[in-house]
Amino acid sequence: MKKMINGVESLLEESLNGFAKAHNDIIQFNHQPHFISRNKPTKQGKVALISGGGSGHEPLHTGLVGKGMLDAACPGQIFTSPTPDQMIAAAESVENGGGVLFIVKNYAGDVMNFEIAAEMLDCEHATVIVSDDVSLPKDHSTGRRGVAGTLIVEKIVGAAAESGASLAECKALAERVNNATASMGVALTSCTVPAIGQPTFDIGANEIEMGVGIHGERGREPMDLVSASEIVEHLTRAIDEDLSPPKGQKVLLHINGFGATPLMELYLMYDLAAQHYQEQGVEVVRSLVGNYTTSLDMAGASITLTLLDDELTVLWDAPIHTANLRWGC
Repeated sequence: MKKMINGVESLLEESLNGFAKAHNDIIQFNHQPHFISRNKPTKQGKVALISGGGSGHEPLHTGLVGKGMLDAACPGQIFTSPTPDQMIAAAESVENGGGVLFIVKNYAGDVMNFEIAAEMLDCEHATVIVSDDVSLPKDHSTGRRGVAGTLIVEKIVGAAAESGASLAECKALAERVNNATASMGVALTSCTVPAIGQPTFDIGANEIEMGVGIHGERGREPMDLVSASEIVEHLTRAIDEDLSPPKGQKVLLHINGFGATPLMELYLMYDLAAQHYQEQGVEVVRSLVGNYTTSLDMAGASITLTLLDDELTVLWDAPIHTANLRWGC
């Protein structure tokens, strides 16, 4: 294992220190317990959006704290859920009279700890579970995982909260976006968790893993390495079977890298996916390409599709100013 670290135990703290120093115009870092929050007050009565999860997925979630998106993010240790005390401290810090909406990826530890935190809050609150990973069936025992579609939910709901939407309206909107979003990922390599010191699963030199999550877990099936066109065909087929976008449907197409995939390859995948939807008569009107929901040093990518209407498009376009996503400000 080759990592630019001082030690496994100090990695998260040192990384968050660096992040806070690099973006001190936007965010601040609370050390004990760990959470990142906006460094400027919001309008009285604004709904506070809080998300979080294990580290190793950067820039999700810490890099998405700022105007037009999250009010706070709670980072756990690598691939480990944050603790309830982090979530409670973050909520008490950023709640401003409008209540708190927790946006939670559907992983058992995240869901459990956010539930514990919610039960201990005195302010009005609600929770939305993101479950966009179509590599798992809808009736899976633990439900579908929350993956790259989490960013889409956070951005659109963040814009609504910024414009004055109520807690109930933000929760309903988040559920609506989640239901209109589907993601599917593929890995070319595994990732290496520093505390383990070796890849989380074995994969052959001429193999890929289809349907991976973002915590270094295996996918739903190994496959022989094939061309990019065939990979995109496999991913889009699963997404289309789930969402069934009709001809003329306007969509947001998000190509997400897992941390070790060059932008050259991600844009190639975008071109192929955009061609696919053009041929299907589906209109790609918004796009996002890059490493946003990563899995440490995993090579691979995911495709996310969100069905848009006029309201969702306006909310996606609304100004945002975070460390890793910004436009219109």
